[in-house]
Amino acid sequence: MEKVNSLSSRERYSEEINRIVDDMSLLDDDLMARVFENNIPATELLLQTILNMDLSVKESIGQMEFKSPVIDGRNIKLDIYATDSNGRQFNCEVQRRNSGADPKRVRYHSSMMDTRALQASELFTEIKDTYVIFITEKDYYNKGKPLYKVDRTVCFDDKEEPFSDGSHIVYVNGSYEGNDPLGQLMADFRNTTVDGFNNPILEKGVKHFKIDEGGRNIMCDTVEKYAEKIGKIERAEGREEGRTEGRAEGREKERILSIKNIMKKLQYTAEQAMELLEIPVSERSKYLSML
Repeated sequence: MEKVNSLSSRERYSEEINRIVDDMSLLDDDLMARVFENNIPATELLLQTILNMDLSVKESIGQMEFKSPVIDGRNIKLDIYATDSNGRQFNCEVQRRNSGADPKRVRYHSSMMDTRALQASELFTEIKDTYVIFITEKDYYNKGKPLYKVDRTVCFDDKEEPFSDGSHIVYVNGSYEGNDPLGQLMADFRNTTVDGFNNPILEKGVKHFKIDEGGRNIMCDTVEKYAEKIGKIERAEGREEGRTEGRAEGREKERILSIKNIMKKLQYTAEQAMELLEIPVSERSKYLSML
């Protein structure tokens, strides 16, 4: 009987993973990174549309890790890292929550790219431009604009002039619905289906990772590993919290904390979170009442 229940639970878990993949759009970093990785035409479309400039992409890498040059410094993973034929560097990120697009985070991304901008023998004047682009699901500045360009300026008494250090930051409003190339691009980023894209090259990439067996298996595996990692972290954090409580009370507190954090981080329902944590069905109504 236990074996049957275990199999049934695993099947439900697999269905949930597949549902998550079905509901993904290019605003989800896992899918976005896969679609644009090594996809030069798609990356050129993305950068040319947002930056309104002609460029030839040389490389495009998904989920590229930049290691801090200092001991115990913070490393980062870039959703998309690209370079062009002129040596310019580009980082494109997607964020569903505005909190993930804080200006100081953008600054850190920009500074990390600068650490690899020059060889030992090169002059500072030879440094190439860098572009950090954050596509946010909602309008970050809430001004109704399609995008916001951030460039340093020198302030004089009566005017400002460009600082011209070659560092560029762009916030893109992912909710923008204009009938222009940027509006069409953002509509494609919001699309959770595999049809109706404005840009065929993006539709082809999304279909590969959501329909083709090989690509879909990669996405399901990616989502499952991330969910399991989050589950392990939350269970460990919950156990630490529970150590100061009585055994039974501590276990309940551990589970409540884990359920809430998984719901927040993975945007799961309470039922989905409890499924991931393998909480017995007979106990779930109790935890629902405690949330």
